Amino acid sequence: MPSKSLSQHRLMQAVAHNPKFAKKVGVPQSVGKEFAKADEGKKFAGGGLYANINAKRERIAEGSGEKMRKPGSPGAPTAQAFKDSAKTAKAKGGVSLSVGRKEKLPVSQGAGLTEKGRAKYNRETGSNLKAPQPQGGARKDSFCARMSGVVENSKGDAERAKASLKRWKCPGW
Repeated sequence: MPSKSLSQHRLMQAVAHNPKFAKKVGVPQSVGKEFAKADEGKKFAGGGLYANINAKRERIAEGSGEKMRKPGSPGAPTAQAFKDSAKTAKAKGGVSLSVGRKEKLPVSQGAGLTEKGRAKYNRETGSNLKAPQPQGGARKDSFCARMSGVVENSKGDAERAKASLKRWKCPGW
């Protein structure tokens, strides 16, 4: 089956589950049900609980005839679904790390994160940052390439990026 855009998917879902809307847009409801069945279990770009809620609100505003389910009713998101969604939501801002708390090294010492800073970052984001690898290897090559791009494309001096390149012993720094 050819791939559909997210808006086409939403339209077919609305058609499949709402006979009034199917009649309004002139698509037989059976077509929508076929698409919905073919898409069962697939995740679409921009998916997730809140994306689905917002998509449904948009369809309702466009006159789909659907209604939002009441909390606790069958098919409505559960409290656990909201809790799980909150765990994966992107947090605004980032982890607060500072030189004063000894979570980052000052520029004069190479500018990277300390062990304490890496532990804090890993704990708060679920990441797995590792210590610098200045002796060589794939991580060093990747870091040097990435950070060199940061320096080249920065609007300012990028002194912390330059200091970290020196600390990692990247070629040319």
